[in-house]
Amino acid sequence: MNSNFDIIIVGGGAAGFFTAINIVENNPHIKVAILERGKSVLEKVRISGGGRCNVTHACFVPNDLVKFYPRGEKELRGPFHQFCSGDTIEWFEKHGVELKIEDDGRMFPTTDNSQTIINCFLIAVKKLKIEVLTGQSVQSIFKGNDYWKVETNHETYSCQKLIMTTGSNPKIWEMLQNIGHTIVSPVPSLFTFNIKDSRIAALMGVSAFAKVKVKDTKLEAVGPLLITHWGMSGPGILRLSAWGAIILAEKKYQFIIQVNWLGDATFEATLEQLKELKHEHAKKVVSKKSPFELPNRLWESLVLASQIDSEVKWADLSKTQLTNLASQLTNGEFQVNGKSTFKEEFVTAGGIDLKEIHFKTMESKLHENLFFAGEIVNIDAITGGFNFQNAWTSGFIVANSVVD
Repeated sequence: MNSNFDIIIVGGGAAGFFTAINIVENNPHIKVAILERGKSVLEKVRISGGGRCNVTHACFVPNDLVKFYPRGEKELRGPFHQFCSGDTIEWFEKHGVELKIEDDGRMFPTTDNSQTIINCFLIAVKKLKIEVLTGQSVQSIFKGNDYWKVETNHETYSCQKLIMTTGSNPKIWEMLQNIGHTIVSPVPSLFTFNIKDSRIAALMGVSAFAKVKVKDTKLEAVGPLLITHWGMSGPGILRLSAWGAIILAEKKYQFIIQVNWLGDATFEATLEQLKELKHEHAKKVVSKKSPFELPNRLWESLVLASQIDSEVKWADLSKTQLTNLASQLTNGEFQVNGKSTFKEEFVTAGGIDLKEIHFKTMESKLHENLFFAGEIVNIDAITGGFNFQNAWTSGFIVANSVVD
């Protein structure tokens, strides 16, 4: 087997395949190989989006799209002007995969099956004669005068241009550190909060649109909050975990969150509203039905937490009880003790320092002919198809840059 290639891509995931396909489609004469350490390729694609593959997000304006990236917002502005979500849809359509938009903006293949995306990539690499070599664990990389050497557990390969698409792989980060790159230490980015609290103990599966703040910080997020058997999850919590990745790691995942179950409503306005309800619903039992857009079970739990018995009528509420209830509704404090990984979507903040990359080409500023795509760099996004969009965009830019 020939171990010399024009271009070697290390990492057989979404970014690696997308980069390889785009290179050879534009330049059929170029010899490209993908090296993958595992037995199979595209494993993260397979499990993403609950096995449906959340390909991208229906946000088509680059300056809006960048706002979903806690790390990389500034750097991705230029790249997204070159290849954005609309280009992703077009690219997959051209390759026989139709995408659909869900209500929350997430985009999936119409088949609702990640295998559709995997097959699309596998068919393309076969057709383009891109070599996919599995079970290749990279042991070292070496830069010669005008070539790169990549040593794996099986073979030593050489190439003119080397593209790294290995995601959050500490071993590869260490190799890049050895040749001068700075690695921002990885910390988990998308996670749910572990909370043991009597107010939510029996409410598994209940969801509400809420505003969540981390006490004594500027961190806050708004969105659906889902109560789970271990605590809290849902888009609002995941957003907070992404934006707060570094701060929350420093706190060792021990902190207090303040939940406003009524979104933007203030304590004062809510207290006034409760006073009006006391007159309007005088003869009704407080805990029976939520007067706000809240699930009744959650309302009942917050009423009990305000020291109001389950049979008390509105007319009988004391000033203290009204104040307690307004406080539980707009500023309930919950102690977080630890985190849990969100489904299988383990995303980390961290990677190659963004200052060491040319974002017009995704080439290393330290080494010529060394390129990066995907999550290997210190870019990450909230959940919703944004991490994949970064993979497609950076892969597209690399594919256009490696060929002179």
